[in-house]
Amino acid sequence: MNRHYLTNMPSEWDKIAQIFAALGDETRQKILLLFEPGESISRKTISELLPLSQTAVAHHLTTLVRTGLLIPARHGKEIYYTLDLERLIDALDQVRIYAADMLEKTKELSS
Repeated sequence: MNRHYLTNMPSEWDKIAQIFAALGDETRQKILLLFEPGESISRKTISELLPLSQTAVAHHLTTLVRTGLLIPARHGKEIYYTLDLERLIDALDQVRIYAADMLEKTKELSS
């Protein structure tokens, strides 16, 4: 048992946990799924598409920006967002590598 992880989580897992927590919300999933490849979408457009207050949309967008899944860029008075798919893939890869290593070690022990 790896009890030391109860008090000493690896720092890279903090970022991964934030990404997975952000992905755990259905509204944030919907926001991410709005994007076409290479597309930027304005805050105004996202607000118009979702049946939420502008404050609620701003909260979800802020969460996605904080995790690095969305990149904001100001164009005049409007903010546009683009997906950072590399950030998402990196987090998924780290979890996949961890799981693959654990699986390999489990197979070695049972051989």
